[in-house]
Amino acid sequence: MSSATATLVVPAPAKLNLFLHITGRRADGYHNLQTVFQILDHGDTLHLSPRRDGKLRLDCNRSGLISDDNLVLRAARALQSDSGCPLGADIYLDKRLPAGGGLGGGSSDAASTLLALNALWKLGMDKQQLASIGLALGADVPVFVHGNSAWAEGVGEHLTPISLPAATYLVITPDCHVATGRIFSHEQLTRDTSPIKMCAFLAGQSRNDCETLVRNLYPEVDEALNWLAQFAPARMTGTGASVFASFRTEADARKALHELEHIDLPALKRASGFVAQGLNQSPVDQALASQLDVQ
Repeated sequence: MSSATATLVVPAPAKLNLFLHITGRRADGYHNLQTVFQILDHGDTLHLSPRRDGKLRLDCNRSGLISDDNLVLRAARALQSDSGCPLGADIYLDKRLPAGGGLGGGSSDAASTLLALNALWKLGMDKQQLASIGLALGADVPVFVHGNSAWAEGVGEHLTPISLPAATYLVITPDCHVATGRIFSHEQLTRDTSPIKMCAFLAGQSRNDCETLVRNLYPEVDEALNWLAQFAPARMTGTGASVFASFRTEADARKALHELEHIDLPALKRASGFVAQGLNQSPVDQALASQLDVQ
């Protein structure tokens, strides 16, 4: 790595759950599921610089996210501990994704931290090793480490890379924070969906098992889905609160986003949204490769 790349700048892309089936509850309280993770070309950005004193320091454009419990710091500490690396890092998180949206922002931040520090500290760990560290931080971290849109099972850690057709999405996040723990522990959550095959998903035989419950508990999510459904079939991602629909063209998606920004519905007046392209591969590897010297 040359002096010009002493600071690495890497994306931390969002994801969508194109469907989410909960197929059972495990003895440890976690849930078995099936889902398809779609990587997006929109997300957060991390700036990482090495420190020789072993300290890990985080700064962020949202001051409320600067804490020892932030997944960025937790990932850095876990990698430091697992590798025995004496180096530290200054990390700046440019946060764009909403918290509690079901877009995987925190998990993606953690994964990009692991990938970038592995390069910055010259640890030479492979992705399976990094994914194992990431899994202890959250079930969604491994998909971001491996960096492919994927069919997922187990708690989300059994991943099969898939190639999805090109798609333009409008993603809307209503002004509410859905607590994932509340949803997965709720007695009304459906937990007995029969497993499906990939062909069933491709034929449209899927849903989000959390969606009905979240719509009942969070009227803002229900309103967002109802509004978005006038343009295209709408679905919630993860446990929400973000919802999405696929549009025929980017222009159509941006037209709908413009309407949202001028909407007069009380439940959606403070909603936010963005237009993104679906990706089959995360941009993180390419961003790292472009900043590292070719040996």
